[in-house]
Amino acid sequence: MKITMAHIRQVRGFSKKPGFCASGTRDWFKRYGLDYSDFLKNGIDEEKLLETGDPMAIATVEQAHGVQ
Repeated sequence: MKITMAHIRQVRGFSKKPGFCASGTRDWFKRYGLDYSDFLKNGIDEEKLLETGDPMAIATVEQAHGVQ
């Protein structure tokens, strides 16, 4: 499944408001060597996010699948 910014903006449980902001997402992508510009244009395969093992990545994929 392709994960998009729309999915990232819906993730709950990390702050009072749902979702992650664009600047935080950009930093997150940089931390893991992921291409933020490409992500904005094309989305990112969920497997790439899950490979990071990051709790925010896992929550984002779960949100995209409606698990949360």
